[in-house]
Amino acid sequence: QLQASGGGLVQAGDSLRLSCAVSGGTFSSYSVGWFRQAPGKEREFVSAISRSGGSTDFADSVKGRFTISRDNAKSTVYLQMNSLKPEDTAVYYCNIPDYGLWGQGTQVTVSS
Repeated sequence: QLQASGGGLVQAGDSLRLSCAVSGGTFSSYSVGWFRQAPGKEREFVSAISRSGGSTDFADSVKGRFTISRDNAKSTVYLQMNSLKPEDTAVYYCNIPDYGLWGQGTQVTVSS
């Protein structure tokens, strides 16, 4: 199971750190991704991190502002979001792509 948390209401320019806690299985064997879905829009890729954490990927829209990391000892992946913009407003989901597993989502709202 995946449990996303850390969302909230912030102002433009603020930061948030999302967490995705994974239970069950061998966490270190999973790559993990973050997606987001804004109202009326399709779910879109945000970021991903490899099993070891040595490889990361970001959507162009968040490059330079977001970072992703993982703590295998805590079975948790983090999405650090800096310089937030109103267009970052969405429900953020974490997933394990190899198994098609999704967390329940956490709401991020950025006011201008």
